[in-house]
Amino acid sequence: IFEWWYFRKYGTSFIEQVSVSHLRPLLGGVDNSAPSASSAAGGDADSNRQSVSECKVWRNPLNLFRGAEYNRYTWVTGREPLTYYDMNLSAQDHQTFFTCDTDHLRPADAIMQKAWRERNPQARISAAHEALELNECATAYILLAEEEATTIVEAEKLFKQALKAGEGCYRRSQQLQHHGAQYEAQHRRDTNVLVYIKRRLAMCARKLGRTREAVKMMRDLMKEFPLLSMFNIHENLLEALLELQAYADVQAVLAKYDDISLPKSATICYTAALLKARAVSDKFSPEAASRRGLSTAEMNAVEAIHRAVEFNPHVPKYLLEMKSLILPPEHILKRGDSEAIAYAFFHLQHWKRVEGALNLLHCTWEGTFRMIPYPLEKGHLFYPYPICTETADRELLPSFHEVSVYPKKELPFFILFTAGLCSFTAMLALLTHQFPELMGVFAKAFLSTLFAPLNFVMEKVESILPSSLWHQLTRI
Repeated sequence: IFEWWYFRKYGTSFIEQVSVSHLRPLLGGVDNSAPSASSAAGGDADSNRQSVSECKVWRNPLNLFRGAEYNRYTWVTGREPLTYYDMNLSAQDHQTFFTCDTDHLRPADAIMQKAWRERNPQARISAAHEALELNECATAYILLAEEEATTIVEAEKLFKQALKAGEGCYRRSQQLQHHGAQYEAQHRRDTNVLVYIKRRLAMCARKLGRTREAVKMMRDLMKEFPLLSMFNIHENLLEALLELQAYADVQAVLAKYDDISLPKSATICYTAALLKARAVSDKFSPEAASRRGLSTAEMNAVEAIHRAVEFNPHVPKYLLEMKSLILPPEHILKRGDSEAIAYAFFHLQHWKRVEGALNLLHCTWEGTFRMIPYPLEKGHLFYPYPICTETADRELLPSFHEVSVYPKKELPFFILFTAGLCSFTAMLALLTHQFPELMGVFAKAFLSTLFAPLNFVMEKVESILPSSLWHQLTRI
């Protein structure tokens, strides 16, 4: 019981810790840096830090197109890649970004305000066509590009029409934004629409292989609207730069966004790990590293991998193809399985392109869990891992996908051995107390069975050796 309690509190077996930390040095062994009780007790202080707030769901910066990609998957497999919960969150996003209180004053925008609330996809598309008959409506083009277009080429054409209409609305509302609260709200809506269109056009260019053009569009968008960091456009930029293998530019973007005060993401943490791994992975060998120890560059790469894995422990299984990928959802939960799928779906090719990077990840990622204080709710480099991620991921991911959960720490051998030994001893004591005569018979039978092979050998030796020699040996 004490062993089990000690493991629950400090994450290590008491017997194992005492033998490694105290007995081995006395016996002349090398003292391994095992986690001590004092450092584990320091973990208790960590648990008193500000706990992570309830799981916040974020819009996936690289979400796919419903008409051209998600629907195509449904046609081929017959499965629905998006859950109702995920699509409902998207509907809320559309109402927030693409509508405002003054929409009822303009007939086309009034129709679109109802369209974004409509659950039936066909009804939404019909409403968008109806709005376009009245006026050149940017949000109507957006809806058609997202949901009716069956290819990326068609979607890009519609977004270009949306851009033309959206820029006109943006210029008009920009001139009137200081004339009152309603004009300011309308300008905010027009800004959101314009940013969304430009970002989607950049993503279309990236999907159609015009990666340099996509990078330029993203950079221009970030310069034009530097305050709209909530859209996480830098994650699109990082992915496009990795495709171009412009690693110096990737490092420059990371230097700006991988800041201690900014919220992290799997894209930031794992891209930083990939860049550090790239410096050493082509020559890395686990056998050579175990003989000579890790160099400074290798140590930096391993630490970056440990940091990334602590932030999101689900990503390595997808990158190492130990678990099959599915289409990423439209919303992700940071540090959850949904974020891991979204990251690996777009970045697996970049890890494969760097020679030896996946081998280095394979050799080192599981070591992360030995560094995190126990229980697993305690953090090491980040805030404690939120317990609610599994529940939220089950809502975001389709039912045919097996949701990845935080790896559980296994019980050490000493705890299982001690528990088994104590239970067996207690059972023997109880049976001996209750049935002394019967247990005496069992004990004799057990001992006679135990010594039967020895007696058999002795009889054979007596029969083979001469009696005089055997007599001399027994005297000796």
